[in-house]
Amino acid sequence: MTDESSGSTENPDDANSLRRDRANRLLADVAGGDEIAFAELYRATSPRVFGVIVRMIHDRGEAEDLLQEVFTTTWRRANTFDPARGSAITWLTTLARNRTIDRMRQQRDELLGENAAPEITDESPTPAVAAELNEERLRLEQCLNRLEPQQKSAVREAFFTGATYGELASRLAVPLGTMKSWIRRSLMQLKLCLEE
Repeated sequence: MTDESSGSTENPDDANSLRRDRANRLLADVAGGDEIAFAELYRATSPRVFGVIVRMIHDRGEAEDLLQEVFTTTWRRANTFDPARGSAITWLTTLARNRTIDRMRQQRDELLGENAAPEITDESPTPAVAAELNEERLRLEQCLNRLEPQQKSAVREAFFTGATYGELASRLAVPLGTMKSWIRRSLMQLKLCLEE
């Protein structure tokens, strides 16, 4: 890319490399207790670190608190940065991600704390109720088997898939009025059968 006013050419990769090298030097200086380097590092990298945090947590206020924690940790732990293992920005964003994940876990644990968890009741039927339900299901199956095959199929589809009269008529290639009659008559037959 050419800067028309100065006639100079700037390669974006070179600019990124310079920023990365500068951040690495600043973080190394922070490890030595350099407060000015720390302020410069903050100005140079905090927007990117903040972006990582806010994308994860979706709460700007919380993200600002986390950003402060990340840079407090950076001041204390800058001596653990190893440029051979990655760039300063990678080190900072990893620190930010880990701290954000810790906060999210902490919040989840507070919401689902053991003492605050509601007691979950077993809603499965008792053996007696299960046997009764099984008998009713068998009776319904027997009553369904008394229906004509097409009517039986239409009732099953209407019940299990929630299909409308129009959808059923289309699937079974019958007029809409016929389908309505089948369903109405089939339900009446089922009701009578189940009352026997």
